[in-house]
Amino acid sequence: MFTIDFKDKLFVVTGGNRGIGLAISTAIAGAGGNLAILYRSSTNAEQVAADLASEHGISAKAYRCDVSVMKDVRQTIKAVVQDLGPIAGCVANAGVATVKPAIEIEDREEFDFMFGTNVLGVFNTAQTVARHWVETGYKNGSIVIISSMSSQIYNQVGLNEPLCHVFYNSSKAAVSSLGKNLAAEWSRYGIRVNMVSPGYVRTEQSGVHPEEARRFQAASVPLQRYSEPEEQTAQVILLLSEHASYQTGSEVFVDGGCLIY
Repeated sequence: MFTIDFKDKLFVVTGGNRGIGLAISTAIAGAGGNLAILYRSSTNAEQVAADLASEHGISAKAYRCDVSVMKDVRQTIKAVVQDLGPIAGCVANAGVATVKPAIEIEDREEFDFMFGTNVLGVFNTAQTVARHWVETGYKNGSIVIISSMSSQIYNQVGLNEPLCHVFYNSSKAAVSSLGKNLAAEWSRYGIRVNMVSPGYVRTEQSGVHPEEARRFQAASVPLQRYSEPEEQTAQVILLLSEHASYQTGSEVFVDGGCLIY
């Protein structure tokens, strides 16, 4: 019988309090896993953690952390281990986006904002957790990076009408490549690194500008539909589990067939 049981295992989820991140946190809790939810500015993260703990009978705690700052990540992961115990898996989900035509960008502030979270933030999180595993001799660590089908295409708001996501899309291409590089380097330590790349999702994700969310909802996606956040979780849970013990360096697209076209 194919089952996934995360009882007594601890998982770190960045941006795990809303959007796809919340769906992932909920799925991990549903499989019996304990949770450390990292967030940057949300007002409800602690309540989300408390609700998940109460509903599923697990341990869960929220930690304020700017993943783009290495020092913050180091201190937070240290606190997680002290509070909740050794980490079994990590989902690097936190991401941000803004919508702006490339020709209107004036300086590197928007580049730093998106690449700082979407790429450097993923690296900071993954590296810090990987160091924890190497130091403790843990050989079964799994890191799942939430990338995007945007690693392959330029999102559209309509047929041949780009969404003006130049830094977001390029950051997702970068983070998918980053994950493959980490998988190659860290396999010697027994650490697996895989990417899950969603398509269009019916939610305003953490850090997404309201105008982007509105335009996504209005976008024309021929022959497809938006996924619910929960539909993005199955591949994440599988990759975190022992059932994916032979899988690393993969990018799995959960896009409803968008990339077919």
